[in-house]
Amino acid sequence: MRKSFGILALGVLKGAHAFSPAVVPAFSRHAQRANISLVQRRMFGSLFGGGGAAGQKIVYDNLKGAAKEMGKLALAGEIAEKSEKGYNIATFAGGCFWGLELAYQRVPGVVETAVGYCQGPEPEPTYGQVCSGSTGHTEAIQVYYDDTCTYEDLLNTFFDRVDPTTVNGQGNDRGTQYRTGVYPHSDAQMEVAKARFEVEKGNYRRSIASELEKVGVFWPAEDYHQQYLEKGGRMGTAQSAEKGCKDTIRCYG
Repeated sequence: MRKSFGILALGVLKGAHAFSPAVVPAFSRHAQRANISLVQRRMFGSLFGGGGAAGQKIVYDNLKGAAKEMGKLALAGEIAEKSEKGYNIATFAGGCFWGLELAYQRVPGVVETAVGYCQGPEPEPTYGQVCSGSTGHTEAIQVYYDDTCTYEDLLNTFFDRVDPTTVNGQGNDRGTQYRTGVYPHSDAQMEVAKARFEVEKGNYRRSIASELEKVGVFWPAEDYHQQYLEKGGRMGTAQSAEKGCKDTIRCYG
């Protein structure tokens, strides 16, 4: 059964190891929705602090857990395959990082997660800068997982949650900062991902637009964004991160 969605998206094979989206102008209704979403997200970031306004640097040493560790790696320009405790690391982008993080928090074998920004050239990006679409980064999530969880399991979560044929966005969030992608940390992850992309190409009427390329430096986001939905989101109603939970994820809280 081929899956079909509304807007034409063109996928382009870029080298032996990368799929990259072609640039397609958004319809006006999508642009209007994206503007509303962007305004709302900037507003809530400003109200509750840590929104990452331009010029407001992130103090990575003040972050907690995996996010703090990721910040140290980013400042050193390093990309790791394993965490300090020996867990495997994987990185995905699927539109707004709040909902995608909660989906991965619920996966058995995932021991820790953090949201952030990757695949862009600018160092130390903030939320406000990334939201402007000017830094080249996409909102992403980095996952620490143990050996009870496979990379294929993580890809299942990605493709269950993401429409990989949509160019530069998911749902009402539009812009290059919301582009989707799978960003392997190792050759082994890349081989698994390439095989899965080939399978997924047969499941859609449109071409795959999600990127597939080696992960770049991952800059963790402000503490405000970490585990955002589990902490209550903008509505103050916490959503369960319990392993195996199937509750519908309310993407903005």
